[in-house]
Amino acid sequence: MIENLDLSMVNWARAQFALTAMYHWMFVPLTLGMSWILAFYHSIYVKTGNEEWKRLTKFWMKLFGVNFAIGVATGIILEFEFGTNWSNYSWMVGDIFGAPLAVEGIFAFFIEATFFAVMFFGWNRVSKGFHLFSTWMVAVGSNLSAVWILVANAWMQYPVGQVFNPDTARFEMQNFFEVALSPFAVNKFTHTTSASMMIGALFVISISSWYLLRGRHVLMAKRSIVVAATLGLIASIFTIFNGDESGYEIAKVQPMKLAAIEGLYEGQTNAGVVAFGIINPDKKVYDNQPAFIGPTLHIPGVLSLMANRSFNSYVPGMKELVYGSAEHNILGTVQKMELGKKAIANLNAYRQAKKAGDAAAAEVQLAAFNENKAHLGYGYLNKPEEVVPPVALSFNAFHVMVVLGTLFPLIFIGYLFFSFRQSLENKKWLLGLGTITYVLGMIAGQAGWIVAEVGRQPWAIQDLLPVTIARTNLTAGAVQTTFFMFLILFTLLLIAEISIMTKQINIGPEEN
Repeated sequence: MIENLDLSMVNWARAQFALTAMYHWMFVPLTLGMSWILAFYHSIYVKTGNEEWKRLTKFWMKLFGVNFAIGVATGIILEFEFGTNWSNYSWMVGDIFGAPLAVEGIFAFFIEATFFAVMFFGWNRVSKGFHLFSTWMVAVGSNLSAVWILVANAWMQYPVGQVFNPDTARFEMQNFFEVALSPFAVNKFTHTTSASMMIGALFVISISSWYLLRGRHVLMAKRSIVVAATLGLIASIFTIFNGDESGYEIAKVQPMKLAAIEGLYEGQTNAGVVAFGIINPDKKVYDNQPAFIGPTLHIPGVLSLMANRSFNSYVPGMKELVYGSAEHNILGTVQKMELGKKAIANLNAYRQAKKAGDAAAAEVQLAAFNENKAHLGYGYLNKPEEVVPPVALSFNAFHVMVVLGTLFPLIFIGYLFFSFRQSLENKKWLLGLGTITYVLGMIAGQAGWIVAEVGRQPWAIQDLLPVTIARTNLTAGAVQTTFFMFLILFTLLLIAEISIMTKQINIGPEEN
């Protein structure tokens, strides 16, 4: 179907984008979460006039600043990769995908960058009120930046508000507000930002716990923990609830992803979620191997409830989604590929007829194309099984995220409980656990993005554009070279950040 396709180039381009995105995501959630926590610390200082809160705010602000700077550097490279490795994607959907990114750069990042300088250098140079306002605006700007980036990502997963132009072979914006306010975009933003608040709180708790274990900066650490744990508990509960809503949206528009993250090869009524199980990495959708190795523990009905808001509803498995099911009125990938190939043939015939000046034939072919254009992307697949994402990776990443996401609110509750009982510094076991919670938070965050991006493969744009078509016509060697260049660069940046932050943590806050 696709001639002269260098799959090794596509895989290296995927790997390079994954590398860049995962490094970038080490810095983004901390920036988003810490910006709000800083705003609360600063507000308490302005409200109370207590210099200890000022000292505390300035300390966390320094750590925030280091992370912010490196996050910006990795983010810029990430955006350039759309043009270098995915030029067909940029050409075909740039009219839509570029709009939210342009808004992010012109509006949100401008706010963030402008007030960032005032927040950092405005101590004793501007009024307390304006300085506090600047800190809040950094938080607002950071999260507005996240809004537009997540809107762009959500559109890739749920392409709405667009129309395909058969004359230019491009997807064009039809309704900006439908793109910006789609349920998928709203859920992605709320889930990501609440999870980021939780990660920011875990960062504060980890460092503060380290101080308490060593008897250093005890008052600052206790105060930092109380605010961070309170915000973290609220954020973690909210993350769980909007995570459920995200699952509901995924079930409607990405049922294959839902089936993959639960290892559901065959559809079930009253389908349950896997509480414990080891996924079989060798299992294929067309064979008879067991889906799991050894015993599994399911919680009946919960997956059906999440997908359809009904315990006794039917949830299709990967097998039905690939091969179809007349009983459950499911159009499989096999059938969609046939319709997609017809759409491609009709599109080519339309363009040839129009080029030849045959308006009547062009009109007939365009009408036939419009009947099948919803399945256009399937026409570029070579076999139906290609729509199944890497199941083991998706399943394991999802369950790591869920297990850790369930643990975090319990940690926040423990910290608040012992803080209010004035006995936190005596709970060495909890403080020891607390020192590694930030690392656990980052693992959960990375796992979440693996679920989001790996789970939708092979699509660059869900159902419309496979990654094999979205690529740039480069050699695998060229992409390999830049992959290792970025790997070295990002690793050096990460080492530099860890070194600077470790040094600053060892120094601690400025003493009175």
